[in-house]
Amino acid sequence: MRILDNIIRDRGSKYAVSGGPCATEAEAKAFVKALCRDKTFARATHNSWAVLTAGGALKHDDGEAGAGLVILRMLERAALHDHIIVVTRWFGGKHLGGDRFRHVQEAVRIYLEAR
Repeated sequence: MRILDNIIRDRGSKYAVSGGPCATEAEAKAFVKALCRDKTFARATHNSWAVLTAGGALKHDDGEAGAGLVILRMLERAALHDHIIVVTRWFGGKHLGGDRFRHVQEAVRIYLEAR
């Protein structure tokens, strides 16, 4: 599991991105569960994720509507299969509107470049 913490800050919200090998929905859920064993991530407002597997595309927004799809599209563009990416957001009290999608994209981009 690779975690890049505190990579983006905007109006009080903070973002982190993490990822690792993952080939099934069960592995994806186990990955997020393992991530949330860290109390910091367990207290996050959103842990949105996506993964491309041999069985198809999987995503979960975790309340951040549309975030899973943004992650999934970036995985497709990068042709990265069997690797989960989780974008974590701690809400800072001010709504970000459409900027939240830009931040999700940037978090995934940072992860892919660091990989």
